[in-house]
Amino acid sequence: MPRLIALALAALFLVSGSPGQGARAQPVTDQTMMVGKAVTVMERLRADPNFSAQMASLLGRARAVLVIPDLVKGGFILGAQYGTGVLLARDGAGRWSGPAFYSIAAGSIGLQIGLQDAEAVYVIMNEGGLKAVVENQFKAGAEAGVAVAVIGAGAAANTTTNVGADIYAFSRAVGLYGGATLDGAGILPRHAWNAAYYGGNPSPEDILFSRAVDSRQADRLRDILSR
Repeated sequence: MPRLIALALAALFLVSGSPGQGARAQPVTDQTMMVGKAVTVMERLRADPNFSAQMASLLGRARAVLVIPDLVKGGFILGAQYGTGVLLARDGAGRWSGPAFYSIAAGSIGLQIGLQDAEAVYVIMNEGGLKAVVENQFKAGAEAGVAVAVIGAGAAANTTTNVGADIYAFSRAVGLYGGATLDGAGILPRHAWNAAYYGGNPSPEDILFSRAVDSRQADRLRDILSR
């Protein structure tokens, strides 16, 4: 009898596969970890009373969202900022796309000193703001023609002065830094990360607009954005 039980368990294991395989769980990679970090950032900011009400209102009308879990800024006179995150777009039916991986980098000159590690969420309200991100127009600075309202835990989140912005930037920071916003920033797709996450060689347009690829691992992130 014990031998029969052992054989039955072995057969069950072969049919079902290893733990998690039946659910088609993705392996832990830099990309899946980044999506997990984006989930943590969105949960934290949506629970923060400094952000929750306004963020909920804006997300309900957003065209897209760019989440940068670690946006590092630092410098002395010459400054720089860098981070990697995910961009998701919403279609006319309110459905969020899969995440496309992007990096953001900028340098600046001026009176600045310090080091800061921030969680940043850019809520993109319209087609113009999304186009500026996807086409990397922020490298032109003010010539991008896109209004960005920065909302931080220490900043006044006044809806009257921020009405009409193309992008609302929410930021929770650790450390002290006086410096750059999106002006002059390069926002570039991480093609290698998109390929590693989805397989093949999908373009950002394949992910965000035609939705030729997707991943169930991003369902949790989409759920938070849809609340």
